Amino acid sequence: MGAFMDGLAGSNKEVLAELEKLIDYRFTDLRLLQKALVHSSYAFEQAHAGQDNQVFEFIGDAVLDLAIGHLLCTRYPGMKEGELTKFRASLVNESHLAEMARKLELGQFLLLGRGEDGSNGRNKSSILSCAFEAMIGAVFEDSDYDTAAALVRDLFEKFIEDKKEILLLADAKSRLQEVLQEKYNEAPSYRLDSEEGPSHRKQFTVSVVFKDEVLGSGSAGSKKEAEQRAAAEALKTVEQWL
Repeated sequence: MGAFMDGLAGSNKEVLAELEKLIDYRFTDLRLLQKALVHSSYAFEQAHAGQDNQVFEFIGDAVLDLAIGHLLCTRYPGMKEGELTKFRASLVNESHLAEMARKLELGQFLLLGRGEDGSNGRNKSSILSCAFEAMIGAVFEDSDYDTAAALVRDLFEKFIEDKKEILLLADAKSRLQEVLQEKYNEAPSYRLDSEEGPSHRKQFTVSVVFKDEVLGSGSAGSKKEAEQRAAAEALKTVEQWL
């Protein structure tokens, strides 16, 4: 691993132990966790360019794709490939990984160059998401795939149902239109039934209308989400027809 990483891991032992507690994993080789937290800007400033977390990030990305993909296939065996792909992407994209990193307060553990540190690098989604992937990669390197996959499952499981609902709502309008167009060659329309509350906290209620019949209604803080919720309800009605 080299004297550079030996020295960092030795001087940061107590700090690294805090992160081990947060993820509930004890490293056999603490230098691996340390390396996962070294940003390229820090390594460059310390004249150790290349001794950073980029390779672990690459490994962690692959582990996450496989572990999350397998978890979703196991939990939702009837889900189609396209839906699984979208579902996995929503969990492993930069935005969501950065959100998870923030929940772990991963930013405080990073070693950044002065420029990155001074420009709020500890809260940048790109840096946080890469560090999260690198941390998973470090666990894999320290143990094996099964151990890393178990950690991924523990970290992600609580988010899966929420993400599923968001994805289903987002797809509801397009799926409803596809079904109705295919069977009846006609698209539904959306009717704004009410708009209530102050401007900063509006509540919209929307209905889906098809052939003068209300198929479903939904309420939300934006018209777009209200339409999605209405479409999701309408899909339940349409499924009874088919």
